[in-house]
Amino acid sequence: MIPILTADEMRALEHWAIESGKVTSLELQEAAAEGAVKLIPENVPVEVLAGPGNNGGDALAVARLLKLRGQQVRVWTLTPEPRWKGDAAVQAERWRAIGGEIGFTEHPYSDGLVGHPPGMFFVDGMFGIGTNRPLDGVAQAWATDLITCWLEDGIALDLPSGLHPDDPDGEKPLSYVHATACFGFLKLCHLLKPAAESCGTVHVIPLPLDLDKSPIHPLHWLIDDPPLPHPFWDTHKGSKGHVGILAGKEGMSGAAVLAAKGALRVGAGLVTVLVPASIRAEVAAQIPEAMVQVWNGAIPRGIDVLLVGPGGVDEIPDWDGPLVLDASALKEGDGPKWMARRDTIITPHPGEFARLFRLPKPAGTKERLEQAKAVATGPGVLLLKGAQSLILGGENQKAWINDTGHWGLATGGTGDFLSGMVAGLVAQRSLMTGWPAEGQEMKCCAATAAWLHGKCADRLGLGPLLPRDLAEELPKLLRDLYAGRPA
Repeated sequence: MIPILTADEMRALEHWAIESGKVTSLELQEAAAEGAVKLIPENVPVEVLAGPGNNGGDALAVARLLKLRGQQVRVWTLTPEPRWKGDAAVQAERWRAIGGEIGFTEHPYSDGLVGHPPGMFFVDGMFGIGTNRPLDGVAQAWATDLITCWLEDGIALDLPSGLHPDDPDGEKPLSYVHATACFGFLKLCHLLKPAAESCGTVHVIPLPLDLDKSPIHPLHWLIDDPPLPHPFWDTHKGSKGHVGILAGKEGMSGAAVLAAKGALRVGAGLVTVLVPASIRAEVAAQIPEAMVQVWNGAIPRGIDVLLVGPGGVDEIPDWDGPLVLDASALKEGDGPKWMARRDTIITPHPGEFARLFRLPKPAGTKERLEQAKAVATGPGVLLLKGAQSLILGGENQKAWINDTGHWGLATGGTGDFLSGMVAGLVAQRSLMTGWPAEGQEMKCCAATAAWLHGKCADRLGLGPLLPRDLAEELPKLLRDLYAGRPA
């Protein structure tokens, strides 16, 4: 899991580290600059635009290190006579001490500065996480000119100026950088789209900040290298769990088949599909690895987890064991009821989410995240599907964000396959070790399923996908992952 910090969390972490005497603010600035310089090619002239605050201090430190490396560097500011304070003032003096000059222009393109000489590299150090406002004035003039001249040759320090660190839907700055040197830890704008699209390639620059020992507890985390079931040498099908799937109506048998394949492909030991008598034969013919029974209102003995909903099933049987609920099984306004139930995972997309919680459909990424955090306060787990799926709940306030996958998953049936994967991992949750805090196993199963689902799409490549493509890719992905882990 990779922490993602808000601007307030990042400032609090830096403040704690400085106040505790572990590092000085100037040392943090120097470490940030040293990391950023490594991302800038050698033997090219560099234009550095330094803003009025700490980000300007970062920029001045970068300029000095580049000049000492032997490169041609020019520094520009947003006012004719900048008045830096604190560390930024120290960096300005260090820059002048090695013969560095500071220039100003309101019209970089018409004054012949932007794009001359050819091959110029640009460093954006105008505004960092402390300035959350759109560009205007001289800053806007620079950004407007830069986008036409340095589309492939610019880097932003911490974040592109004009981008709000905590608002992925905020006003996008002009995309004049191809990369961002993110200082210390990812911020929301580096990961969540559409803001992330303005950052180019994000490079995290390590800083001497020990988040684990600090009092800061980030609320947002990127799913990375999630846990997998770890079967033992004597594992058998019974110890890998038995998934029951109540799915499929006449004309929708495919959903039951895809859910069963998802559970089996992710490693469930046994799968029993419960369907109406009218479609039993066609389901059984398509998934011989599963047991297919006519649904008679009774859950078979030995089931470890029950998946309900794929293919239009809208009645949830009385069952006190672990539940995975496709949103089609849930009635309007039922979201809070199921989020209050322990050992329960619900898997809506944003439209279904709005119906289940009687909320307006989220208008963007920020609203989707805030709404999800507001309702996921109980023991139940919410897997909010879609681009950059969210996993929340489990009596834990942390929001887990999945960044695998692409638009090729926007195909009917991929959600049914995912639901089966979730249920298949829940069946094996006793075998999952090494990542979750105690009591977070259900949340981990949902997160691992979402990550694997999207990773299959990434491996297959950009373009339309069918659920059967995922079913063929998933075992290949799992074999590769298990090959890289201890037996």
